[in-house]
Amino acid sequence: MTAVPARADWRDTLREATDLALLGFAVALAALPVLTLAPALATASAALHDRSVTGSWPDARTGLARFGRALPAGLAVSAVALAAVALLAADLVALATGRVPGGEPALALTAVVVAVLLGYAGLVTVAVGRSGGRGWRTAARDVARTCPQRPGVWAAASGICALAVLLGVLVTPVAVPILGGYALAALHALDARRPVPAPDPT
Repeated sequence: MTAVPARADWRDTLREATDLALLGFAVALAALPVLTLAPALATASAALHDRSVTGSWPDARTGLARFGRALPAGLAVSAVALAAVALLAADLVALATGRVPGGEPALALTAVVVAVLLGYAGLVTVAVGRSGGRGWRTAARDVARTCPQRPGVWAAASGICALAVLLGVLVTPVAVPILGGYALAALHALDARRPVPAPDPT
């Protein structure tokens, strides 16, 4: 007789939700200097990848070591990402207030572009997590190549990130890190559905 796996009860669900909330707060704490945002996300993404593969979270020493290794490249990634966010936010504000011509169509188009870029960035963060929190350049190149091949995944990732940003604006600031942890976990769950390449017969 085949054994039936035990179903997760409400305590398992609560434990998982609590772990993700704590992960979000850990990212927020590590990202307080602002330029450490990318290393913090890379470390959290690597932890989520470990959780999905091994069923357990990495220990604190592993997390700190990954964060330290992610710092050199991550600082540059953070600077570029924050500059892009500032430019896009200024563009959205200018369109919304009428200081730039284009009206609602241009505002809607810019919002879609922002959502698409957020989805791309989210998938890059997941890819970095799969490599232990390193390899931003390789991850960016690989995701840029695979996104057009998986438009549904790209669109779903964009929706996850856009929804997280929208909820982050609406909820109390203390809940924003929790949303971040949940959003990163959702991106990992989405990416886990990617097809596994068939082995080379040669």
